[in-house]
Amino acid sequence: MKKTILLAFIIAFTTSCSSQKYISVKDNKFIKEGKPYHFVGTNYWYGALLGAKSGNRERLLRELDELQSNGISNLRVLVGAEGGNQDFTVREALQTEQGKYNLELLEGLDFLLSEMKKRDLTAILYLNNNWEWSGGMAKYLEWNGYGEVPNPNIAPNTWPQFMSYTSQFHSCKPCMDSFKKHIQFIINRTNSITNEKYTNDTTIMAWEVANEPRIFTKENEKAFTIWLNDVVDYMDNLDKNHLITTGSEGKAGSNDDLAAFKRTHTNKNIDYVTMHIWPKNWGWYKMEDEKGSTPIAIQKTIEYINEHIIVAKELNKPIVLEEFGYPRNHESLDRNASSEFRNQFYNAVFKRLDDAITNNEPFVALNFWGYAGIGKNNPKDGKWKKGDDYTTDPPQEPQGLNSVFSSEKETLDMMKKYNQKWNK
Repeated sequence: MKKTILLAFIIAFTTSCSSQKYISVKDNKFIKEGKPYHFVGTNYWYGALLGAKSGNRERLLRELDELQSNGISNLRVLVGAEGGNQDFTVREALQTEQGKYNLELLEGLDFLLSEMKKRDLTAILYLNNNWEWSGGMAKYLEWNGYGEVPNPNIAPNTWPQFMSYTSQFHSCKPCMDSFKKHIQFIINRTNSITNEKYTNDTTIMAWEVANEPRIFTKENEKAFTIWLNDVVDYMDNLDKNHLITTGSEGKAGSNDDLAAFKRTHTNKNIDYVTMHIWPKNWGWYKMEDEKGSTPIAIQKTIEYINEHIIVAKELNKPIVLEEFGYPRNHESLDRNASSEFRNQFYNAVFKRLDDAITNNEPFVALNFWGYAGIGKNNPKDGKWKKGDDYTTDPPQEPQGLNSVFSSEKETLDMMKKYNQKWNK
């Protein structure tokens, strides 16, 4: 009898301890092992590619050690790309064809998660992409009879043409069904290295529907919202242990309409909301006047953060700034170029999060874009070619433009200082 009671106690205790290790949300904060969890994390979309046997595991291990040493504890990672058969897109692809997987890349994700666990790092894993650079929703449309993806980086295709094409995803039943099969396949996976089910892996902080899912048009909001709620509920049904978020840019992904952002994020199964900020892409930063435009970019960034904090309060959810980037001086791709204005911008963003933590606001964490570590790029030629190192800038963008390399000590020291302050 005593053995039975002892065994029951051990099982209950083990279950309780395990549940405490999952990242949870309480009072609009992330909780990790009973304490508030704040972070300066990074975007590291290519981590699973490095983790594959054909990738660069030596580089991956070194970079994970560097991230850990700088207090960067959270990595936002792409589960895998689709297609991989166009220029300006990620290669290699996880899904080479619809429902057909590159098993070596799945093992790469397993390896990444197993090594992150050893270093007490947490992962946000996103399962799709609104944009062409990893295939994403557009590739599902191509696979289901909507014609070839009009990649906007390849003439004569245009961005309006691409976005009009991609907006059809939210009403393409076979596309949405195939994506749900993909979600089920990934979430139900068992890690081939640790033999641990993904649903039980405390390294995973959250599942994210997609990178920057967009409403696109006012007329498409209803279809988008129905689709988003269906996917979120499906993910929650598959995995009760992990947080769920959408990957939205916020207002920028909602037709510049904060009310639309709020309307599409009321689902109780969306555990926290996100925002993205890109001063260069949005015309706030101007290379020809960096000294004059950086304060403007900072002002507009703080305003964007502030208005999204208000929505987060209304939704009663935490909010994460999970993408933001800023170029080096003169948009140089050289890691040795001055980062004076980038560091000014970063420091302002970190300071705003610091104030939010102090004032108990729901703005709780951020992920900069992004960490390039020891990756090599050619400062004179930003074009990514198959076989080149990944440097966190997607293959349609100049390689090194928004990347933070291992050698950029001033930037990394700034992050370390804030991380140490928040996680004593």
